Amino acid sequence: MAIAGQYAVETDPHLVPATMQAAVYRGVNDIRLETVPVPAIGPGEMLVRVHSCGVCGTDLKKISTGSHSAPRIFGHETSGVVAAVGEEIGDYRPGDRVVVFHHIPCRECFYCRNKTFAQCATYKKVGCTSGFEPSGGGFAEYVRVMDWIVEHGTVRIPGNVSFEQACFVEPVNTCMKGIEALDLRPGEIVLTIGQGPIGIILSMLAKRAGATLITSDLYAERLRIAKSFDIGHTIEVSRVNLLEPVRELTEGRGADAVILAVGGNSLIRTAMDAARPGGRVLLFAQTQHGEAVIDPAAVCVDEKTLVGSYSASVDLQEESVRFVMNREMDLERLVSHRFPLSESSQALHLAAHPQPSSMKILIQPGSTWARQYPEGNPQ
Repeated sequence: MAIAGQYAVETDPHLVPATMQAAVYRGVNDIRLETVPVPAIGPGEMLVRVHSCGVCGTDLKKISTGSHSAPRIFGHETSGVVAAVGEEIGDYRPGDRVVVFHHIPCRECFYCRNKTFAQCATYKKVGCTSGFEPSGGGFAEYVRVMDWIVEHGTVRIPGNVSFEQACFVEPVNTCMKGIEALDLRPGEIVLTIGQGPIGIILSMLAKRAGATLITSDLYAERLRIAKSFDIGHTIEVSRVNLLEPVRELTEGRGADAVILAVGGNSLIRTAMDAARPGGRVLLFAQTQHGEAVIDPAAVCVDEKTLVGSYSASVDLQEESVRFVMNREMDLERLVSHRFPLSESSQALHLAAHPQPSSMKILIQPGSTWARQYPEGNPQ
């Protein structure tokens, strides 16, 4: 037994230190590797030693815009090993390999009853922290997982599944939510604009729903990866105008549905133009409020529908876990770069300024101990 804060906890044979390294957000585009206290846990909570954490576009936007107060420790696509558990913890024990969600709704409020979970006040509370204002905490060596996340948002990783594969559970859930919002029908033609890792996952899920895919990206390298998943016809938009081949492939109509998997508002008009009259457009990556140019007649006269989807759905949690843990898609193939925590600034810079060869970026605080324990279990 050891003491974390005022509560007795069980720990694994590797003692939990008093301090740890973390990538701390100190202001706009200011990330610093600092030594911070390992967070104390309370009853029903647990401490997870982070192995891998994916870099998400929402983290990058918060860092680049200063939309959130400093200091914070971001990172929410987190997988690792339970290092300590508080009293009244239930079934989890040190050494368990887990992936954790950072948002879980109350399931009882107005928004939850209407299935808009991301608008729930409890959902908006972040349930994982490595210190400071709770902000996910995956860009640190240890993360505290609060009681409602332990109970409803923690998933065990099977022994045959890697930490890297497992940390895709939350982003896959968000993609499933977007595809569900599109209400695809078998045989529909879907255009996905952007073939980064999220665009490829969205495309694969659309194909899984029975759609015929057209995919586009600026970079031939990304389209080659998309082709390796046998997704569908690809368009390199650095060489041709996107709308022309889309119309050629759809008898002049346009796509039945368009998925915009690129951040920013500049391509919203293009996405709407690529949809047929009566078609749908999913805005998936537009997570910052601001002005956007939308043709109102495209919605009214052409009867095109704009669909929004943000964050994850608790209703899709089990399905997303099955998809990832059963390896319905080899998600590790989307990982192009792995950085130790000491190089987190470089990792975030690359993710914010993607190159043709860069796809999913992982920060791996556990990369050192993982070399000794390749399956991630330090027992």
